[in-house]
Amino acid sequence: MPCEQQESGVPPARYVVGVDVGSTVVKCHVYDRAAAVRGSSCRKVESIYPRPGWVELDPEVLWSQFVGVIKEAVQVAGLHMRQIAGLGISTQRGTFITWHKRTGKPFHNFISWQDSRSAELVNSWNKSLLLKAEEAAKKNNCCFGTIDTWLLYRLTKGSVYATDCSNASATGIFEPYTKCWSPTLCSLLSIPTSIYPSVKDTSFNFGSADSEIFGVPIPIMAMVADQQSAMFGECCFHPGDAKLTMGTGGFWNVNTGERLFASWRGLYPLIGWKIGEEVVYLTEGCMSDVGTAIKWAQDINLFTNVDETEKMARSVVDSQGVCFVPGFQVSVNDPYLCASFMGLKPSTTRNHLVRAILESVAFRNKQLYDIIVKDVRIPLQNIRADGGVSNNSFVMQMTSDLINKKIEKPANADMSSLGAAFLAGLASGFWSDKEQLKKLRRIEAVFEPQKDSEEYKPAMDTWLQAMKRSLRW
Repeated sequence: MPCEQQESGVPPARYVVGVDVGSTVVKCHVYDRAAAVRGSSCRKVESIYPRPGWVELDPEVLWSQFVGVIKEAVQVAGLHMRQIAGLGISTQRGTFITWHKRTGKPFHNFISWQDSRSAELVNSWNKSLLLKAEEAAKKNNCCFGTIDTWLLYRLTKGSVYATDCSNASATGIFEPYTKCWSPTLCSLLSIPTSIYPSVKDTSFNFGSADSEIFGVPIPIMAMVADQQSAMFGECCFHPGDAKLTMGTGGFWNVNTGERLFASWRGLYPLIGWKIGEEVVYLTEGCMSDVGTAIKWAQDINLFTNVDETEKMARSVVDSQGVCFVPGFQVSVNDPYLCASFMGLKPSTTRNHLVRAILESVAFRNKQLYDIIVKDVRIPLQNIRADGGVSNNSFVMQMTSDLINKKIEKPANADMSSLGAAFLAGLASGFWSDKEQLKKLRRIEAVFEPQKDSEEYKPAMDTWLQAMKRSLRW
């Protein structure tokens, strides 16, 4: 869609919209050509917990929030919908739903990526996680999709049933090299390949939102998985560029170019993005409970405001031997890892507990970094951080010390929204190429090593021992 005068009296389309449907909030930002935010809106994602360990999302509530943040952000920016050159959508990965092919009515709630009922599936192979999908598939009237696919289906009133390579690769059912749904896995799971959506480029004209939704047919120019979107927003375009996201969960991503790397120690390959003939692969390592643990600590009144945590952690010289083991979410390596505090003493204060939580984030960062260095045979270049916890300078500095590397923090921590906007802007001609995007990057802070990592060794060894005691609970 050309960025030119579209209608008499209405200014030309000079803005792009990036929406990030995350695990905690749905955020929308309107960006101008300088990638500056002109208007924003957000809604809290309300998770449903029908049973212990089960996590679901109400699809109608999510749809209402999605549409609502777009309308509000454009309104806050003082713009008309006709001024939007393109919409980019970033979504949490692995959260899926099935719905009726003809009516569009969901068969069940979204089953979240945080849901732990899959532990039963893995251990007893009773297919509990995919049971609803299988039942619907057997009726031969089912559509299966992650959040992006379902939103696109709703936006286009059922006329477009598709996903992109980044979201597809994150399901584990899509083969990244052949770029098709795996017939072997589909057969193993007893799910016909016919229920899966078509897979398109990441930066791509997916069609337009029905004019009844926003008043005008807004072009949908990008769909991308959240971690890959953040990688793109950080301009990690070259092999060896690395991103550290510390949000609800924690993720290390490394651009591996045209090569795929996996590891028995928990690293896995993904498609970062596909733009025309270019396909960029990533290697990812995941750590559970980053933002989740901090939110839990706030909910039980360890502190009032997240901004207090940095000061609290620095008010004591160490955690006094207290260790926090993250385990609220399913661990890749051990679904039964137990979240716990160890080493509590009568003299333990809230400050020690908070410091122990923040230290656990930095220690986990160090663990994953070491695995990446050993298993990914590409030298790490630039390391860039994003996500809410990246605003905590205690965690950032400690991580820099532990890995003995410089870490850049961007001025805008909402990288998933920006990445989706960048991809939409490229597809719509709003921005010309990735070189132009690099010039739009703004760095807020740079953290460089200040302590020898060996100074942390006793504390980290104690934490590793606590981790071992919490396994296979």
